[in-house]
Amino acid sequence: MWIDLILFFLLFALFAYVFVTVTITNLHKAYLVFHFSMMVWPFCQFAIKATENTKFQLLYVKLAFVDMSMLTIGWLLFTLFLTGRSLFPRRKVTFAISVPALFAALIVISNPNAMFVSPLDGGYIQRAYGPFFWLCITIFIGYVLVSLYLMYLALTANSPPRIKKQVKQVLLGIVVMTAFILSDIFINVVFLHSQEVIPGLTSIGILLSAVIFVIAIHRDKVFDIVTIAHQDIINTIAHGILVLDDNETIVEINQSLRPYVDLHVGDHFDITSILPHHESANKTNLFIQAYQEYPLERSEIEVIYHHIIDRSYVHIHAAPIMVGDTMVGRIITFQDMSVLRRLIDETNLQNQILQDRNQSLIAIQQELFESNQKLEKMAITDSLTNCYNRHYLTQQLELEVMKNMNHQIPFTLLLIDIDFFKSVNDNYGHLVGDQVICNTVEAIKQHLRPRDILARYGGEEFIIYLPNTNQTQASILAERIKSTVESKKMIVSQIKPALSITISIGLLALDKMSMQHSKDSKSTLNELFQSVDEALYQAKREGRNRIVSVAR
Repeated sequence: MWIDLILFFLLFALFAYVFVTVTITNLHKAYLVFHFSMMVWPFCQFAIKATENTKFQLLYVKLAFVDMSMLTIGWLLFTLFLTGRSLFPRRKVTFAISVPALFAALIVISNPNAMFVSPLDGGYIQRAYGPFFWLCITIFIGYVLVSLYLMYLALTANSPPRIKKQVKQVLLGIVVMTAFILSDIFINVVFLHSQEVIPGLTSIGILLSAVIFVIAIHRDKVFDIVTIAHQDIINTIAHGILVLDDNETIVEINQSLRPYVDLHVGDHFDITSILPHHESANKTNLFIQAYQEYPLERSEIEVIYHHIIDRSYVHIHAAPIMVGDTMVGRIITFQDMSVLRRLIDETNLQNQILQDRNQSLIAIQQELFESNQKLEKMAITDSLTNCYNRHYLTQQLELEVMKNMNHQIPFTLLLIDIDFFKSVNDNYGHLVGDQVICNTVEAIKQHLRPRDILARYGGEEFIIYLPNTNQTQASILAERIKSTVESKKMIVSQIKPALSITISIGLLALDKMSMQHSKDSKSTLNELFQSVDEALYQAKREGRNRIVSVAR
C-alpha cells in the first residue's frame, strides 16, 4: 500500500516544482489542474487499502476510475494542442471529445448491478470487474488510439520541426503510460487468480507521463506564451507572410496569404510562382533578377491579382533573415494595397475635379480682374483720348501737391487749350473735332515722361502735372509741345488745305513754395487751378498760340 503513497508524493513534488519554477499563465493553471487529477489515482489506490470500511473502499475505487476518465480527456486535448490542430479547442469540440469519457464515468459512478466492480472477500481491496469495466477500458483505449493517430499524422505531415520534437517526446510518454496500464490490467485483472497482485503499475505509468509533461513544460517550454501564440499572431496579421529557410523551403505561412497563392509548409518555393502572368515582363524580370542575384538585399514589386469579381493590388516585399552575418532564410510579405490604391485613385479624381474647378475659378477671376481693370480704367480715363480724367488728376494732385509743398519739391502745372476749337466743330463737324483732340494728345504725349500726368481738364482743355520740375524746365517743355502741335498738319478728307492747329498754354510753376497754403489740400488745389487758369486766359487774350507763365 505504501508504493502508491510514495508515487503520490512524487507526483505532488512534480506539481510543486512546476508551480514554483514557471510563470503561471492560464495554460499553466489548466495543466496544474490536470496534474492534480493525475495525483488522485495513486492516492485512491492507497486510500482503498488504508480503510476497512467497504463503502469508503467503493467510493475510492469509483473516484479512481472517474479520475481516469478525466485523464483520458486531458490527454486527448493535450495531444490536439501539441500537434497544432487546435491551440484552444472550441467548447463544442471539447464537449464532443468528452462525451464517451463522461459516459464511462457515469457507468463507474452508478455501477449498475455491480456490473462494473464487485467486492471479493467482503471488501474492495480484492475486487472483481464486470463487463462494464471492459466497456470503460475500451473507451479509454479508444482515446489512447485517437491520440496516437493524431501524433502519427503530425509526424508524417509537413509540421514544423518544433512540433515534431514535442510530439516525439510526448509519444514516448503516452506509450510508456499505456504499456504500464495494460500491464496492470493483464497482470492484476486478467490473471488475478494465477499470481499475486503487483501494486502501483498504473501509478508508475501516470508518474512517468507526468515527468514527460514537466520536461516539456520546463525544458521545451510548450506552454511558453510566445510559442503558443506564434501561429495565432501571424494568422491575425493582415499582411500575407511567407517564411523560407536557406534552401527556399517554406517553413511558415499564414492565413492571409491563402487568397493569393496556393502554397503549403514543406513545399519548395519558386519566386516565379507568386507573380501573375499578366504583369509586365520587364518589371517582373527586374524583381526576379534582384531576388535571385542579390539575396542579401531587399527586393519589392507591386502586382495585380485578378479575382472573379474584382482585383487586388498587392505589394510583395522580400527580405533576408540574418543571424549575425549569415543568411538563414527569407521572409516574404504580401501587403494588400487595394484599399489604399482606391483611395489614391479617388483622391486623384477629386484632385482633378478640384483642379478643373480651380482652373475655372482662375479663368473667372482673370475675367473679373480684367473687367475690374477696364472699369477702373474707365473710371479714371477719358474715353476719347485715353488720357486720365479730371477726377483722377484731382485725387492724385491732392496728395502730390501737399507732399511737394511740405518737402519743398518743385512742380509745375500746364493748362492747355486748343485755339479756335469751336470753329473747327462748327465748320467741320464734331467728328473732325474729336480727331483734332486726339491728334493734339498724341503730339503732347511725345514729350512727356512716364511720371508726368496728362489729363483732360474740359472739352478741349488738358492739364499736365510735371513733378520735380522747375519753371525753366517746364517752359522748355511747354515750348516743345506748342511747336509740335503747330507743326503737325491734320489732313481731313475732302478738305484742302490741311488743318493747322495751335494751342495756348498757361504755366504755373512752384519753385520756392512761397505761397501761404492752408492745411486743406482741396482749397490749395483749387487756388492752383485758378492761378493756372488765369495764366491760360491771359495767353488767349494776348492772341493765342503762346505761353504765359506764372510762379508762386
